[in-house]
Amino acid sequence: MDNIQRKTPNYTFALIVVFAVLFLIGFITTMNNSMIDFCKKAFNLKDAQGQLVNTAFYGAYALSIPFGLLMNKIGYKKTLLLGLAVVGLGFIINYLGISSMLGMSTSVIYSVFLGSMFIVALGIVMLQLVANPYVMVLGSPEKGAFRMTLANALNSAATTVAPVFITYVIIAGKVPTPDAVPGPYLGLGIFTLILCAVLFFLKLPNINEGEQAEELTGEKKEYKDTVFQYPHVWLGMLGIFFYMGIELGVPSMLPAYFKSNTELAQYGSPTDFLPYYWGCMMVGRFAGAIILNKFKPRKILSVCLVCGALCVASSFALSGIASVYAMLAAGLFHSVMWPLVFNLGLQELGPHTKAASGIINLGVVGGATLPLLMGFIVDSPALGVGCAVAMMFVYYVYVFWFCNFGSKIGLSK
Repeated sequence: MDNIQRKTPNYTFALIVVFAVLFLIGFITTMNNSMIDFCKKAFNLKDAQGQLVNTAFYGAYALSIPFGLLMNKIGYKKTLLLGLAVVGLGFIINYLGISSMLGMSTSVIYSVFLGSMFIVALGIVMLQLVANPYVMVLGSPEKGAFRMTLANALNSAATTVAPVFITYVIIAGKVPTPDAVPGPYLGLGIFTLILCAVLFFLKLPNINEGEQAEELTGEKKEYKDTVFQYPHVWLGMLGIFFYMGIELGVPSMLPAYFKSNTELAQYGSPTDFLPYYWGCMMVGRFAGAIILNKFKPRKILSVCLVCGALCVASSFALSGIASVYAMLAAGLFHSVMWPLVFNLGLQELGPHTKAASGIINLGVVGGATLPLLMGFIVDSPALGVGCAVAMMFVYYVYVFWFCNFGSKIGLSK
């Protein structure tokens, strides 16, 4: 009997569900970011005001820690269902709220839009909390970075589709006015609520991370009393914070970059170029999933940080449309940063994995603050878009430090 091998659980179906959720997260997030330029025109906004779309959306991640503690109590599936329900509700509120206030001032309507996007983002936070640690624990720890990169590659497929959907379906031929904003969100809300209803009747595995680690290693591991005692988790949160400035820096600043260089107008609008950036991220993540089978995550992340910074630096040295393509190419190297930073922050946590996911996700508020800060810099006559884009080099430096030094603090090996 001792020679009977333990049957390895099959997590294929659960992973497919998580991949579908990550696709939805990527689509909604990028759709929201891609609407910034249209909203600026529809509501007559300055650059900083336009970035409030990111602030409202990513500001919801400030609640990541309490949501992470909630997930620790109710588990992955209930958090997943609650997140989908909140996302669907937020989209419905967006449609009903704006449609009922079209006769009011644009500032009032824009406030309703931002409020509903905050509600949507609360649901996205819950979905993000489920997706990242769930992918990590649905299989062996040594393949965790690979699974996360593959999952995020599918997420990138959504981020590539969303700008195209925005350009050719939502805003194609439409005059940028407030009444053109809410329609598409109603369809997304209905779809999300239907997905929530379907998943309610499906069975998903409930993972005990501590027991899983013991089964895989054959050793009983001692863990600290609380997740708050692990330095690499908090440093990983800062890593995600600055990564958000890296990922959103290019697409958020592209409209201002076009505005500052009038000769770029002959090549089209900034929205036309966003699919190239997100497409580079998609290609990079699929390639990263393959490369991770041969190289260690830290080495890949270090190389990508250096190459991404070089692409942004090249945009300063080049002129015209070549400078735009240099910035867009950075997406190829930004692609694997999120899953690798997240993976490094979730090392050796066992039963604290769920709560740690909440802490690390708190770093996504970088998407609410850093693009807004860059927007204020763009609006400053003494600084401008060049200084705003240069802020990205600060973000690269911290993530590089975390990758090679901060993520190792307090680990047993």
